[in-house]
Amino acid sequence: MISLKNLKKNLTAFLLILTLAFVEIATNSQIALADTATNPTPAEVFSANCAGCHINGGNIIRRGKNLKQKALKKYGMDSIANISNLVTNGKGIMPAYKDRLSEQQIIDVSAYVLSQAETDWK
Repeated sequence: MISLKNLKKNLTAFLLILTLAFVEIATNSQIALADTATNPTPAEVFSANCAGCHINGGNIIRRGKNLKQKALKKYGMDSIANISNLVTNGKGIMPAYKDRLSEQQIIDVSAYVLSQAETDWK
């Protein structure tokens, strides 16, 4: 017999996987739209490629590794260069975007992240 604690753990894991699957489906369709746009704004690039995990500057995978100003400073990600490097090459479970985004899009979305962090993603 499954205990209530194990049931909750299994249900949480299942819901996380299901959420990630829906995010991946939504992100892939939005990436195609972003790729066909002549000049998507940094906000559109973020929405199409980053918001699946980092909606409103949060992080649905690892709560502490969000895009809020305090976390960016804590992890040394409070510069365009450092964010661009992370977006370009990925790290841990964050994928690399060097094959999905242009160098300019990566720089622009990195600047967008910093500007949004300064206003607490409002």
